[in-house]
Amino acid sequence: MKKYCAAITGYILLALISMLIPAGSAYSAVNDGVRIKDLSRIAGVRDNSLIGYGLVTGLSGTGDSSRSQATVQSVNNMLKRFGVNVTESQIYSRNVAAVMVAATLPPYSRPGDKLDVNVTSLGDARSLLGGTLLLTNLTGPNGVTYALAQGPISIGGFKYDLNGNVVQKNHPTAGTIPGGATVEQSVATNILNKNGEIEILLNEPDNTTADRIARAINGHNEWMNAKAVDAGRVVVPVEQNQANNIVSFLTRIENLTVTPDYRSKVVVNERTGTVVSGGDVSISSVNITHGELKLYIETDFSVSQPFLVRDVGNSVSTEVIANSDIDVKEAGATNLSFPENTTVSDLVSALNKVKVSSRDVISILLAIKRAGALHAELIIQ
Repeated sequence: MKKYCAAITGYILLALISMLIPAGSAYSAVNDGVRIKDLSRIAGVRDNSLIGYGLVTGLSGTGDSSRSQATVQSVNNMLKRFGVNVTESQIYSRNVAAVMVAATLPPYSRPGDKLDVNVTSLGDARSLLGGTLLLTNLTGPNGVTYALAQGPISIGGFKYDLNGNVVQKNHPTAGTIPGGATVEQSVATNILNKNGEIEILLNEPDNTTADRIARAINGHNEWMNAKAVDAGRVVVPVEQNQANNIVSFLTRIENLTVTPDYRSKVVVNERTGTVVSGGDVSISSVNITHGELKLYIETDFSVSQPFLVRDVGNSVSTEVIANSDIDVKEAGATNLSFPENTTVSDLVSALNKVKVSSRDVISILLAIKRAGALHAELIIQ
């Protein structure tokens, strides 16, 4: 009776789980593969860089000095716009700093959208803390103004100095203005090329992955004729009736899942001693001998004092004698053997067990790569 009740309870739990997880949900997609939208992007859908030159005011004596002629001239030109006529020689304020303003215009941006702004000092200002950016045009490479930036700057740091003592956190000559720019003009986003096709560009070009993407698209809809042109591009023709509803068409494509194929890579950083690799990166049968040679040199200084003599001349003096002892200690070599198809993860774990330092691990990986036993691309940063 107890077993029968337990079986009924199990069936009820399975039924509840099947009700909570609908068919075609994100749960099944994650387990089947990776979505095409996570492996690629659509040609023509891209960010656009904007840049501008402006002035930051309200600084407490930490702005540009009079040696920055660009700042002085900019202040003079700004004051003329408000009907204030002064000469450049009459401007001595250090409450103003010339800055470069940068922002990124995302695709599908519309007038009125807000953008984050980065502000960096251009002259010899010591800090932008407490400053406010005046209205600045942000233009693209074509010289067209796409956004206007203005607002108080957030530094996230400070710098104070007095009598040669300096206390600093982060870089006070660079800051941000969250939502400090307003889009004034949008950029046209052309999803279809001149042949009426969608071009899917892979984030990491690979022939196998590109072919799998094309097969997945064609398998989802028989009337589609997707083709992998090269390792980084898949072309999908679009019919006229689909072009009128391109958003729905792209939604069906980008949510298809495929199993990507990656080249085996091992990334090492000699400065920090970091080793990153996939768990399945294998090495051939190899024998590693690792040892250390330590050299100790100790020097002891003694004084040779002459005996008392009747005649003391220039040739009689106190001498300092250096006595050096040299000792060489060679630690016992560590010998490790690894069979065929051993992974890099197994190798690093074994080396860590015998107390091998991170830098020595990198040297061993370099040696294994030169010996032709490491079946992966070794990237040294």
